This record gives sequence, C-alpha cells and structure tokens, in this order.
Amino acid sequence: MAEQVPAPADPASGVAVEEVLFEQRGRLGIVTLNRPKAVNALTAGMASAMLRQLTQWADDDEVDAVLVRGAGDRGLCAGGDIVAIYRDMLAGGAATEEFWAEEYRLNALIDAYPKPYVALMDGLVLGGGVGISAHGSVRIVTERTRMGMPETTIGFVPDVGGTLLLSRAPGESGTHAALTGAHLSGADALFLGLADHFVPSERLDDLGAALETEPAESVVARFAEPAPPSALEQQRDWIDSCYGGDDAGEIVRRLRAFDGKSGGDAAAAAETIDAKSPTSVKVTLASLRRVRGMDLAGALAQEYRVGLRCLAGADFREGIRAQVVDKDRTPHWQPAALADVADDDVEAYFAPLGRRELQLSSKEKNHA
Repeated sequence: MAEQVPAPADPASGVAVEEVLFEQRGRLGIVTLNRPKAVNALTAGMASAMLRQLTQWADDDEVDAVLVRGAGDRGLCAGGDIVAIYRDMLAGGAATEEFWAEEYRLNALIDAYPKPYVALMDGLVLGGGVGISAHGSVRIVTERTRMGMPETTIGFVPDVGGTLLLSRAPGESGTHAALTGAHLSGADALFLGLADHFVPSERLDDLGAALETEPAESVVARFAEPAPPSALEQQRDWIDSCYGGDDAGEIVRRLRAFDGKSGGDAAAAAETIDAKSPTSVKVTLASLRRVRGMDLAGALAQEYRVGLRCLAGADFREGIRAQVVDKDRTPHWQPAALADVADDDVEAYFAPLGRRELQLSSKEKNHA
C-alpha cells in the first residue's frame, strides 16, 4: 500500500497541496506535478515544496530512488507559470525574483542528488520542465516527448541551467535549439545530451512499478529500447556550418545563404530567429558562449543575473502579452532588429548583481 506523504503548503504563495503530490511506494519516492490543465506548469509554491521534499528524501534511508512525473497525458511540465510571472511584472517583479532563486536551488539540488533521480520526460517538457528533469541522473524520453527551451519567443533567455546543457551539445546543435526555440523529439533530446534512455510511453507505468522494489539501473536496462533516428543529428552539416561564432546577425545571414542540402531548413531557421526578440537572441548567444567551462552553479548564477535584467526590460513583458495574455502573436520588440541591439546593451545583462546575487547552499553546490 502506498504511503502518502503530505506536501507542505507554502504560506507565501498559498499553493494548494494538490498542485504537487508526494508519496512513497516501497523504496521509491514519487513526485507528481499535478496541474494537468496547465500542462503542470511550475509555480513558486511547487518549486519550494519539491525542494523541501527532495531534501528530506535525500537523507531518508527508506528511500532508494526518486521518480518525477506529470499528471495527465499532455506532458511532464510546460515550464514556469508565465501568466503568474506577467502579473508579478506588472506589480514590480519581486515575487518572480524569489521564485527563480528557489527554482534554481531546486535545479542545483537535482544535479547533485545522491540517489537515482528518474525523470519521465513524456509529452511536453519545456523551459522549467527541462530544469526539473534534464539535471537528473536517469532521464527517460518517449515517442511522445516534445522538449524545448522556447524562451526567445517570449523575450526571455534559456535558464534553469539550460544554457549550460545546450552549450555542451554536439557541435552547434545546442545553439540552433536555443536561438530557434524549436520543439525537439525524444531522439533529438538524446542526441543533444538532454536525456539518457528511450522507453515507449505505454511502458512507463510498468517501469514505475518496478522501481518500487528494484534498483533503478537494472529497471531502466530492462525497459529501455533503441530510439528512432534524430532529425537534428541528420542536420549537423548545415547547423555546424551556420551557427559558429558570436555574431547573431552573421548566423542569420549564413542560414539565409546556405546552399547545401538542407531542404529549406536553414532558411526556415533564419525566418524563425528573425521573429524572436532580437535582444533575447543576442543575449542568448552571448550566454551560450560565456557559460562554456562553467559548472552548473556558475551557469545558474549567470542566468539569474540575465533573468533579472529581462524582468526589468520591455521585451519579456511584451512577449508574454503577445503569446499568452492577448494571444495576438504580434509582439513589438524594442529594438525591432538584431542590428539595432548594441553590444554594450548585451553586456549589461551580465553585470554582477551585488547583494542580489544568487546564493546556493553547500549541499546544492556539491557536484553542481
């Protein structure tokens, strides 16, 4: 019989315990994100509750492994609750600053987790959903996986350690994924290094049941199957040819001019990037280049600086308005073109925050 572990309520956010569920079955601790109507979008209260429960299970001898999954059939997590962020921006943004600090602490803890952390990356896994899964030690995708870091679409920049993960992808494939915000298949996620194993979605329940009594390594070895081919991997030639360097404008020009066998994919990528926030595109590219050689703690600190500057800027608010609030899909970016985004303006996003710098505990930093 499953032992129910009550999720602690967050007094500040007033999060309902039903938004994230915790239970222990056998030797397995299970986290279920439980906002299926919102594709389990992550709130501040959910992040806080996960951080507390995972910290407790890390030191619990009765728990051998942790499983993270999403309720419903649409996905693990569609990212942070950007409607809540939009409302908070209109009120000054203080709550979002606290949310991100807590969320990044959670990402760092997951990366350093002392027990197998099994993430079922089925369906949509976007933005913050990548943060609570791709830093885990056992990352499982399916034929239904649609993963991505679509932040440039809303005037933001990949965060939750996403810049570090994408900077480590083969060649320039991570740069392509970050600038375009493209949805990726499970096979693409494996190629990029964002996942480890492919398991058909119809077998996930049986895999979870096996984890209650068996070691994670042997369970995954039994259930994993060969993944389909990665479309992204097959596009390496033009991606690597076009995305090198630190000049976003030059990348777009190369994509438009590419005359290889891309089947029009390179030109389509240029059109996609041109529709994004020019500032976000340039800051994202700079973030990917700067993060090389950092550990996760350093990457999260950099993303926190950039994120707070986005929070104070115009494009982030405008992007959410256009995509989610008014849904007119016609954002008015400031500036409106890559050529108009000055290098000094990009540099300002990375300036130290002083006393507002992200602080991670020694446990969270360990191995991060």
